[in-house]
Amino acid sequence: MTPKRPTGAGAFPKPVEPAVPHTAADPAALYAALDLGTNSCRMLIAQPKGSQFHVIDSFSKSVQLGAGLEASGRLSRASVGRAVQALKVCQKKLEKHHVKNMRLVATEACRRADNSRDFLRRVSRETGLRLEIIKPEEEARLAVISCAPLVSTKTEQLLVVDIGGGSTELVWIDLSSVPKIDRPRAIMRLHTGFKPIESRFPHAKVVDWISVPLGVATLMEQFSDVDDDSARFALMSWFFEEKLADFTPYANENAREGFQIIGTSGTVTTVAASHLGLRRYDRNKVDGLRMTSEQIDRVIRDYLDLGPVGRRRDPRIGRDRHELIMSGAAILQALLRIWPTDRLSVADRGLREGLLYAQMTADGVLEETVP
Repeated sequence: MTPKRPTGAGAFPKPVEPAVPHTAADPAALYAALDLGTNSCRMLIAQPKGSQFHVIDSFSKSVQLGAGLEASGRLSRASVGRAVQALKVCQKKLEKHHVKNMRLVATEACRRADNSRDFLRRVSRETGLRLEIIKPEEEARLAVISCAPLVSTKTEQLLVVDIGGGSTELVWIDLSSVPKIDRPRAIMRLHTGFKPIESRFPHAKVVDWISVPLGVATLMEQFSDVDDDSARFALMSWFFEEKLADFTPYANENAREGFQIIGTSGTVTTVAASHLGLRRYDRNKVDGLRMTSEQIDRVIRDYLDLGPVGRRRDPRIGRDRHELIMSGAAILQALLRIWPTDRLSVADRGLREGLLYAQMTADGVLEETVP
C-alpha cells in the first residue's frame, strides 16, 4: 500500500525549519516555546498568521539530560552542563528576536530528578531563563493539539501517542459525536483541558489518558544489561505493554474502521524516514505520512537485522538516535500489537507546537471560525 498524506499535513500548526523572512517580523507578535526533555532541548520562535503560525527561528540539540537518571535518581553534572550550554544558545536567540511571549518547559527528567530544583536555579542564574516543570497531563494535552491537522475527518476513535525520552503519553479520544468536517478543529480546542467545558463549538471527548514513565532513554537503561539484541528488544516491548494495564481502552475491543493512531516522536519520524529510504531527513516527506503496521514491522525487522553496529552506521537513523531507536521501536511495536491499524499517521510536531498554539489561542491572536 502506498503511504498517503492527509490534507491537513503541513498545515496548522506549521513547524517548518526557518527560512530567511522577506520582511522583518514584528517583535511584539513573536512567541517562543521551549521543550527541555529527557533527551533533547528544542525551541521554536514563531509569529501568528491567520489560524496558523510562521516559524521565524528554531533550535534542537541532544543534551541527554536524563542520562544515568534511572540508576541515580539525579541529573548528573555532565548532563546539567550540556543542558545549560544549550539553553544559553536559546537565550541568545530569544534576545536576538526580542521575544516577549514565551513558555519554557521541562518534562519527565526534571519531574523525577531529586536535584531538579537546584538545576532550575542554576539555569536561571546562568541564562536568565525560568523553566517551568509541567505535569504529565499538560504534556499529553499539548502534544495532542499539535497533531490536530493530521486527524482524518473519517476518524471516530483517535489514539495520540507521544514517545518521549523519559515518558510516553497516550490519549484516547472519541470524535463520533463531532461533525466530520469539524473533527480536526475539535482536537485543537482541547487546549483548555481534557474535561468537557461549556462551548458553542463541538468538543472532542477524552475517554482516557495515561503517562507511562518509560521513554526511549529510560526504557533503554532498564534493559542495558541484556546483551542479546533481539532478546532485549522483545523484553522492552512486553515490559512497556505491562504498563498499559490501567489504560481504559487496553482491554476493550476496538474496531479498525474509523480508528486512527497518530504518533509524534523522533522514533516515529525515524521509522518513517527509514521506510522512505531517506538518507537525509526531509520533514515535508515525513510529516503526515500514513504507514501500515506491515510497513512499520518491516522497518523494525530491518533494524534488528542490522544489529547495533549496522544501526550506528545507517544514515537513515542518524548518530544521535542509533542507541535509542530500538527502545522506541519496542514501544511502537507494543502499541501496534494491541491496536492493529493501517492508519498510523506520522507527526513531525509535538510539545513545542502545542505550547505555541495554546499561548496564541489564549491571547486571541489566531483566527477561529464557527463551522
